[in-house]
Formats: sequence, C-alpha cells, structure tokens
Amino acid sequence: MNSQITNQINQAGHLTIGGMDSLELAKEYGTPLVVYDVSQIRHQIRAFKKVFEEEQVNYAVSYASKAFASIAMYQVANEEGAYTDVVSAGELYTAMKANFPIERVSFHGNNKSKEELEMAVKNHVGKIMIDNFYEIDLLSQVLEEQDSEINVMLRITPGISAHTHEYDQTGQVDSKFGFDLDSGQADKALQEVLKNQRMHMLGIHAHIGSQIFELNGFEMAAAKLVDVAASWRKNYDYTAQIINVGGGFGIKYVQEDHPLKPEEFVKVIVKTIKDEATKHNFPIPEIDIEPGRSIVGPAGYNLYKVGSMKEIPGLVPYVAVDGGMGDNIRPALYQAKYETVLANDPQRKASQEFHVAGKYCESGDILADAKLPSLKAGDILAMLDTGAYGYSMASNYNRNPRPAVVFAENGKAQVVVKRESLEDLIHLDQDYNI
Repeated sequence: MNSQITNQINQAGHLTIGGMDSLELAKEYGTPLVVYDVSQIRHQIRAFKKVFEEEQVNYAVSYASKAFASIAMYQVANEEGAYTDVVSAGELYTAMKANFPIERVSFHGNNKSKEELEMAVKNHVGKIMIDNFYEIDLLSQVLEEQDSEINVMLRITPGISAHTHEYDQTGQVDSKFGFDLDSGQADKALQEVLKNQRMHMLGIHAHIGSQIFELNGFEMAAAKLVDVAASWRKNYDYTAQIINVGGGFGIKYVQEDHPLKPEEFVKVIVKTIKDEATKHNFPIPEIDIEPGRSIVGPAGYNLYKVGSMKEIPGLVPYVAVDGGMGDNIRPALYQAKYETVLANDPQRKASQEFHVAGKYCESGDILADAKLPSLKAGDILAMLDTGAYGYSMASNYNRNPRPAVVFAENGKAQVVVKRESLEDLIHLDQDYNI
C-alpha cells in the first residue's frame, strides 16, 4: 500500500480526504472530482512561517496562486496570514473578490498589458514585480495617467539553472523572464526605476525553477541576490529592503521521489542570506518566498470512476476513467507522474500494471501507468498529489465540462468551484447570422 496514505484509511477500508470518505465524496459530488484536504494546506503555510519566526527575520510567505486559484483558496491563504502573488488580471480579480488584503498581493508576469497594470495601480496592489524595460515604460505611463505611485521590485535572471524539467527552468540566462545580470540589464533597470519618483523600489526577486529537489541552486541564488544587493548599495546608494528567492520547492509525486521537506529549503535560504549579508556588511533584508506547488500539491486529489477496460494479449491493459487531460494535462504535457490507488480498497494488494487512460480523443491521454488490484467498472480511482497545476490548467477540450472542486476539512466538505454544466460550455457562443 502507498505509504503516503497509511493514516487515511477509515474503518470501511476506504481512502479518506480531510476526514471524509472518498467514496462518499464521489457519490455526493460526482466524478471526475478534485478534492483538497484543507488541513494540509494550512499545515504547510504554518511550517514555512515557523522557520522564519525561529530565524527571527522579517518575511513573507507569498502563495503562488498560479498553482491553484479560486476564491476559497485565497480565503484560506488569508486566514493563515499568507501573502499571494498573481500573474494575470483574472487572478487579481479573483483575489479581490475573495477580499484578500490588496497590500499583501504582488503582481508578476513577463508581458503585463496596460489594462492589467491600470487595474493593479487603481486598486493599489502591494507591489508590482517588474520584468522588462517595456514594462518600466508602460507602468510609468499608467502612473502618470492615474497620478499615482506604486511599490515595485525587479525580477532578475541570476544565471542559475535548476535541475528540473526544461519547461520548469526560469533562472538561467536564456529565459523569457527578468533582467539579465551579466549584460548589465539589471543595473540599467535599477537606475531607470530609481529615477522615477512614482516607483518605490523595494528590492530584488529571482525564481530559478519548479519541482527542485536540490539545495545548492537555492544557496547559489540566495548568495547571488545578496551580492547584487551589495553591489547596488555600493554603486547606486540603494539598499534593498526585500530579497525574494521565489519558490519551486519540490514535492513527492511518486515513490522514487525523495525531496526534502519544503521548509528545509527555507532554512538554507535564510542561513545563506544571513551569512552573505554579514560578509558584505549588508543589513539583513526581509526574506520572501513564493511557494505554490509545495502548498497545494500534496493537498490535492483527483477522483475518477472506472469505465471501459481493454486487454491486449502480451501487453499492458488499459483502464479508462471519466476524466483525463482536460482536468489534468500535466502527464500528457510533460510526462508528469502520479501515484494512483483504488479508493474503495487502498490496502488491497496491487496485482497488475495498467495504463490509466482518460476519455479524451488523444492517444497521449494517459494519466498514469500504475500497478493496481483487479478492477471493475464503477470502481473509484484516486490520483494523489494533484493539487498544483491540475485544475488551474484544466480545459474544455472535446467540449467536456470541467470538474467540481471540493474543500474537505475536519470531516466536513464543501463545493468551492461548481462543476460546469453543458450550458456553461456554450454560454459565450453566438449564432452565426452574417
């Protein structure tokens, strides 16, 4: 049996999520279904905060909401005293609808539109993470037009490649994100921002990638950021108040994954920044992180109902479920792997390998290759650790409705995102009458 769920088996032998029987959840809310154990979300935010408080530094744990954004998610993050970062007008609008404190919101993105910047400035977001020279000019124009001011930080590419999937690397020199250091772009950007009295320069930001298991990348990035901050203090008489090292802390998806606890990365980051600051005689800055996957990934579960099965002599059989790449595209997009268990009897001995196939009209719509017990139509399969970048990347491919999202905590459950109806699928369509 999967060791991750040993303590999540009830007296009926079923998988539980947030104290709720997974079969009862599937029966009441239908499948496919996305379920979050809210207590796991709260636990990870608190674990991050505890490290900073033990280290006695100013900090912000900013939830990277691209991992999963909904009104309820922003409300839980707010209850736990987290900050949040958004990357679109849609995420910002959702956070505002959740009454998330606007001063604890930071706005990221490599190509923010004028309309998005206008929205951010008008609503006085906590800070804007400036990504390029075009954005400096555009934001300057918006600030002039609104006769306003805003807090900003500069995102740099520190020239550090994390050991992760190539699509998850963002800190290397050849990246669409941020100002390059070696070419002098970052220094030039700093000078431009400092000349603009409407922009209040708070500090420096970098993000080296996602799903990272190794400490050395974060050590190198933290040291590089302090080195840059010290250089800016010496050359431009500017002292950074905040150093933001981003996120990317890896989580355990399958048995062969052996990541550190996410808070272990934070301990190393804080120690490195403290040591480097002391070496440079630089005041200890506020240290910010932006975890997304590590907060919601392990808290999420996808529940599917088994339908058809296909046996091919000499080959691995297929078992089809009622979801697939429309609600979790990561396996098809970049070969992400997940553990899958039989929710109605996780303790039953796994006896056979299966291709767990989705219902979408693509041969590549395979959710997992999993060793499972014998299966029958109507069984419920649970895919573990699906809380990050599953629902947030969901689509209506093949005109399938997106699933409902349920939050479960302390034996209670609530729909926080309704299941789409067939009518929802066409509500933006218009008749052709030219």
